[in-house]
Amino acid sequence: MTPSRPYIMRALYEWIVDNGCTPYILVDAAIDNVMVPEQYVKDDQIVLNISPTAVMELNISNDAVAFNGRFGGVATDIFVPVSAVIGIYARENGQGMVFEPEEEVEIPPDDTPPEPHNPEGRPSLKIVK
Repeated sequence: MTPSRPYIMRALYEWIVDNGCTPYILVDAAIDNVMVPEQYVKDDQIVLNISPTAVMELNISNDAVAFNGRFGGVATDIFVPVSAVIGIYARENGQGMVFEPEEEVEIPPDDTPPEPHNPEGRPSLKIVK
């Protein structure tokens, strides 16, 4: 099954915005492929405002959170793998969710042949009446 984290993040984002609050995400900046302005990272973490008024082209996909935001007046492309998102919450009241660390699950490619069901490796037939 696909991870539930991106689905929960999208739902919480919508809920926070619908209630007139500001959605923030807490990011583990030490995770591979995180692209955030390093000068704003503290203790390997960064808090990002992802409200519709603060960012452009926000995309919370099943793989990553990506958008363009301004840091010190400079437009910056941000890329955060979903596994690097520690939590999402409303700035005004702190309501939201902190996620458990995910273990990387390796999914075999679709062209991998299935394991044989017969331990001897020979096909077997069964009579069904």
